[in-house]
Amino acid sequence: MRRTGPGIDFVEFVEQRSGALFRTAYVLTGDAHTAEDLVQETLERACRHWRRVTRAEVPEAYVRRILVNLANDRWRRLHRSGERPAPEPGVERPDPRDAYRSVELRAELVAALHTLPMGMRTVVVLYYLHDLGDQEIAQTLDISPGAVRSQLARGLAKLRAALPRQDVPSASSTSREGA
Repeated sequence: MRRTGPGIDFVEFVEQRSGALFRTAYVLTGDAHTAEDLVQETLERACRHWRRVTRAEVPEAYVRRILVNLANDRWRRLHRSGERPAPEPGVERPDPRDAYRSVELRAELVAALHTLPMGMRTVVVLYYLHDLGDQEIAQTLDISPGAVRSQLARGLAKLRAALPRQDVPSASSTSREGA
């Protein structure tokens, strides 16, 4: 049985959710080492304030917000200092009969995600990777639900332009029922 609500032990939380936190960090940063560092710093901050985290209605959302804020801070620091992560070399178009094509397509998608501005990328990641609705994303990022929908639509349009041959979800699929 998986407990993630109030009263969960920190070690138990780390065992259950560190994989999901790493996936989010990796998609946001594009680098496994940076993602590991980001998760470690996130968990360190969560541990220091664990009582406050467990008082939150959804501790995982609280910790995810720490992660997103740290990723955004990192991006701002790099952006201001003029540093840019080294671009990954272009991926050749895979043969459709290739059994590993989905891995290459995923790498292309992650590379395309990194062309998006950090805020837009964060919205797309939270919406599709974590299956969060407009309201949840708005609360996590402290923006309006309208801004979430706008960022999502613009992000998908940019991904479609970067990956014209891929099946990128249409704008009509971005408005979920009840969200």
